[in-house]
Amino acid sequence: MADVQGTCAPGFEGVRDAIASTLDSGLDVGACAAVTVDGELVADVWGGLTDQETGATWGRDTIINVWSTTKTMAALSVLLLVDRGDVDVDAPVATYWPEFKAGGKEQVLVRHVMSHTAGLSGWQDPMAPTDLYDWEKATSLLAVQAPWWEPGTASGYHAITQGYLEGEIVRRVTGQTIGTFFRTELAEPLGADFHIGLAAEHDSRVARVIPPPPLTIPGEVDPQSVAIRTLSNPPLDASQSWEIPWRRAEIPAAGGTGNARSVATVQSVLACGGEVGGRRYLSPATCELVFREQCNGTDLVLGAPLRHGIGYGLPGELLPLPNARTCFWGGWGGSLIIVDLDARMTIAYVMNRMGEGTVGDDRGASVVLAAYQGIATRS
Repeated sequence: MADVQGTCAPGFEGVRDAIASTLDSGLDVGACAAVTVDGELVADVWGGLTDQETGATWGRDTIINVWSTTKTMAALSVLLLVDRGDVDVDAPVATYWPEFKAGGKEQVLVRHVMSHTAGLSGWQDPMAPTDLYDWEKATSLLAVQAPWWEPGTASGYHAITQGYLEGEIVRRVTGQTIGTFFRTELAEPLGADFHIGLAAEHDSRVARVIPPPPLTIPGEVDPQSVAIRTLSNPPLDASQSWEIPWRRAEIPAAGGTGNARSVATVQSVLACGGEVGGRRYLSPATCELVFREQCNGTDLVLGAPLRHGIGYGLPGELLPLPNARTCFWGGWGGSLIIVDLDARMTIAYVMNRMGEGTVGDDRGASVVLAAYQGIATRS
């Protein structure tokens, strides 16, 4: 059996076994998983390699790009401002970002942006991959762009754009970049090793993702469809995340760097009703906003059945979960975070070998199952 390091509280040993299994089977090369209950780590495990060629091992403090799992960090940042009364999810985005009302977007609301229903799932004007490092270009183009469908009527996965939209709201309200705001208001107080924009001092700990096979696009797909326009502009190669400029940039929907422990720790704020470690970050009422369903149907970009609340996905056909007050999201290739307010539990899985597709796979599911088996032993 694979050598998996870390600790598990009684009942949660299955989390270690799940990682050992995916490593033994070759599904994973290097991976980590973490579970919190009541804000405390009950499982924190890691194993495998960060580099197959050199044999470098995955360590306790290894961090890696987690793709769209970053979206939950951006969402939580916005919810902090909602809780303070600085942002209203039912207010037009232009309330905080006046230029945004161009292109007929006067009635695009903050909650539309947070639920992938704003009609801005991609850029209309051409974007090069390196343009993702240019905050002003990325946001100013979105500010003047017209929605691709009627906002609020359907979801179309805002794969990269969501982070710039939320981040610009944060910047306009606080005067800080979302990376700075997240770091000072969440990561540092929680002692969480998660970064939206990575400082050079952490480079030595960063593992590279192992890119997945290229996405195949059926020939009969309309090149002008929302899905193609979203996913092809800019074209994204997972190896771009190896670049130093990618690490340094704040790409709040796809560029966060961390590990399972840090993901689970940050999201324990929501799981615990807003209070962790004796500090209150959110009111219970703000936490409940996450469960206001914004859409429920086939996503225009992913082509999968999705339910979105405000900032998070909700249980449904794609991901059935045992407790009603549960939300989630995951990253390209397989990283995953589950936030269960009923169980006061978070479950996180992060790895380097990216699987196919964008909606997760059985590796993360095995960790989730083990966590729920563990929490059942406590009831």
